[in-house]
Amino acid sequence: MAKDLQKFLNLLDERGQLRRIKAAVDPDLEVAEIANRLLLSGGPALLFENVKGASMPLAINVLGTLERVCWSFGMESPEELEAIGQKLALLYQPRPPKKFSQAVELGKALFDVVKAKPDRDLFPPCHQVVLKDDAVDLNKLPLLRVYSGDAGKVITLGLMVTKDPESKIPNVGVYRLQLQSKNTATVQWLSVRGPSRHLRKAAERGEKLEVAVAIGVDPLLILAAATPLPIDLSEWLFAGLYSGNGVNLAKCKTVDLEVPALSEIVLEGTITPGETDIDGPAGDHIGYYGPQRDNAPLLRFHCMTHRKNPVYMTAFSGRPPKEDAMMALALNRIYTPILRMQVPEIQDFFLPMEGLSYKAAVVSIDKSYPGQARRAAFAFWTALPQFTYTKFVIVVDKAINIRDPRQVMWAVTSKVDPARDVFILPENPFDRLDFATEKPGLGSRMGIDATTKVYPETDRPWSDELIPDPETAELVNRRWAEYGLDDIDLGDVNPNLFGYDIH
Repeated sequence: MAKDLQKFLNLLDERGQLRRIKAAVDPDLEVAEIANRLLLSGGPALLFENVKGASMPLAINVLGTLERVCWSFGMESPEELEAIGQKLALLYQPRPPKKFSQAVELGKALFDVVKAKPDRDLFPPCHQVVLKDDAVDLNKLPLLRVYSGDAGKVITLGLMVTKDPESKIPNVGVYRLQLQSKNTATVQWLSVRGPSRHLRKAAERGEKLEVAVAIGVDPLLILAAATPLPIDLSEWLFAGLYSGNGVNLAKCKTVDLEVPALSEIVLEGTITPGETDIDGPAGDHIGYYGPQRDNAPLLRFHCMTHRKNPVYMTAFSGRPPKEDAMMALALNRIYTPILRMQVPEIQDFFLPMEGLSYKAAVVSIDKSYPGQARRAAFAFWTALPQFTYTKFVIVVDKAINIRDPRQVMWAVTSKVDPARDVFILPENPFDRLDFATEKPGLGSRMGIDATTKVYPETDRPWSDELIPDPETAELVNRRWAEYGLDDIDLGDVNPNLFGYDIH
């Protein structure tokens, strides 16, 4: 498993998943246009070695396919990610073991926590070059402007580190920063996020909030920072659980915070409560421009450190597929065991990329009593913080392949009576970036019970589903080569043959 960005890029290069671009490119619109075309086609990661106005190369589309996200975990397939989720499920809501085998599993998970404790690096690579005060110039970084209507250049994949002024527990997250001047930037975050809480506490204490932004880190750390955690757990610890070893941290030069020692670039600064600037508009993951904010928190950076030959790593949001959608697909697998522990009847769930990674969910259950689909939908909405913003939950039987939209559509159309099986919850707290809601910050949720109905959900007898005759199916399996059809790959189906228009 790679431990830093440059090692991961080397891994991609060895596996034919990295293209080095030597031609001069403009970070204003041009880089994003190139990268987006490759994202849409599942293409390789890109390393732009000659970015106009910058002295360092730019890596993008690094996590642009689910396969590459799996590689960042040291795994080869999405199914393997559930093993991580099973480990996290034991720690997310620990319960007293009822059997010896459960005690053993919990003991293994707790031992993994001990191994995951962060290490400290006294001579970190991220401190090879130190710039302070007037020498800090964010314009020297190859910052992108992604869309023509964007208000300015942005930093998108930096790990922002803040610390609770009372408990001193750090929070690590990924937020968009918009450049305002050579050493200032505004930040876009939701009011429920950790740094927003930290800023409110700092304001109550009459203090500035210290901030560090680590850019160009091991991709695994980005995924750990995107995982929803209980407030009192550290993302560094979870990153260690992901990788099996503690994260190497380094103490910042000018603020009382720690960052990954192998970061390519680190920005250090403060936010003064009440000091704001205009942020946006900027392209957002919903697929539209996010609105202008007149009072976005302003970060003032007074120190920048970096490696001798750093690589700037970035990504951008927008209508899927984008890198954040690929990361969400991987996290979907990791969340599954956590969700099963909280709602045992849930067999599996899927957040389709086209549903903006969290706006629509398909949930399968092992149905055994009437009303169970509604219970599963309500439980899903409250299971993890980000599911609060899921607009649509479709609940199907366990026999349905939730990752096959054709099967899901069949279940909806053949098993749903809208008056009985569709339920709507109005006036819920919601994502302010969702323009479909009537009021900013308030929206409705819809559940669809697409399971087979049982009494008293219906008084009509439910007919048997059409399935092949098992004996005949086995006979055909045995004689398939005899028919002269063994050269046909039945598993590789082109959806366009069935009326779709997918490019």
